Amino acid sequence: MIRNTTNTYGLISVLLHWGMAVALFGLFSVGLYMTDLTYYDSLYHVLPWWHKGIGLLMFALLLARFLWSHSNPKPQPLATHKPWEVTLASIAHRLLYLLILILCISGYLISTAKGKGIDFFGWFEIPALTKLSSDNSDLAGLIHFYLAWTLIIFASVHAAAALKHHFIDHDKTLSNITLRK
Repeated sequence: MIRNTTNTYGLISVLLHWGMAVALFGLFSVGLYMTDLTYYDSLYHVLPWWHKGIGLLMFALLLARFLWSHSNPKPQPLATHKPWEVTLASIAHRLLYLLILILCISGYLISTAKGKGIDFFGWFEIPALTKLSSDNSDLAGLIHFYLAWTLIIFASVHAAAALKHHFIDHDKTLSNITLRK
């Protein structure tokens, strides 16, 4: 089934969820590694090129996920979920999306700070909308760095909550967002 139902997520939602999860943890790992690269390191130009391209892809996936979720039914919470769990999950999901959005914006601002656009895997260039002063570029960098850590912590808590539902509560919370036969 491609579309969501009131009981479970469809293929598109599942692929968007897991694709963004893999990209998120990959971007975080590469981004953290890049902070220690020196100009003469062989990966100094390669990793940022990939990081920017996948970051732009993350933004596109976020937009696609937003549009898809608003054109599909949302699966209803399981009857075993307590009201506070449902509320907390809703807040957590919105916070995750907001953090991803701000990370994408701050990454764009860092990448275009000198007024040069971002090459998207050699296919086309995303133009720079503005040029930033070095102080504002540094601020965008700090925001990007600390929000990346915040996002990875929240995503890890999100994953831990799903695993708790799966292994301790023995409910279908996790299996609802996985590929099934």
